[in-house]
Amino acid sequence: ADKFANYAMEDQFHNLKPGEVDAGTSIMAVEFDGGVILGADSRTSTGTYVANRVSDKLTAVHDRVYCCRSGSAADTQAVSDYVRHFLAGHAMELGRLPKVSTAAHLFRNMCYQNKNNLMAGIIVAGWDEVDGGSVHCIPLGGSCVRQPFAIGGSGSTFIYGLCDANYRPGMTREECLEFVRVCLSHAMARDGSSGGVIRTVTI
Repeated sequence: ADKFANYAMEDQFHNLKPGEVDAGTSIMAVEFDGGVILGADSRTSTGTYVANRVSDKLTAVHDRVYCCRSGSAADTQAVSDYVRHFLAGHAMELGRLPKVSTAAHLFRNMCYQNKNNLMAGIIVAGWDEVDGGSVHCIPLGGSCVRQPFAIGGSGSTFIYGLCDANYRPGMTREECLEFVRVCLSHAMARDGSSGGVIRTVTI
């Protein structure tokens, strides 16, 4: 029995390096006319152990651009730190706020070029003068797709049908906020790796 328990433990952490923390997660972002809303749960887990019940998975990379992080906490924090640094330099050279798609493609480049070493699923969302509010999804492997709304993390597998049934183009800011809260609360109820509180950001 102990032999099989060891195999189960090894399989549970097969993607993680020794001592690495997994942000088993529910994250999402949705566009509305004039901006975006991002949301995430707050549970960071290491297998069955909850390492942090009030973590913040919504990270600012510039004044009007945020990202939702899922996967390895170490990998996503490192990548978002690099993107924040590059984006600050880019904005200073331009003399204006950067585009959300620029931030998304910086994430995409880092995630794709290091796809064999990173475990990072990221949603980039924000507002700029060119595209308005926009949401870009960067899943494992490093592709980059703009979508009207995006979901990610381990909890997202439980709510694809719920999101498809309840999403409508042209929702107001208040309707989008309720949409995010309802979807995340259902994901957190079903997914053991998601929980805590729902954090939201409106841009």
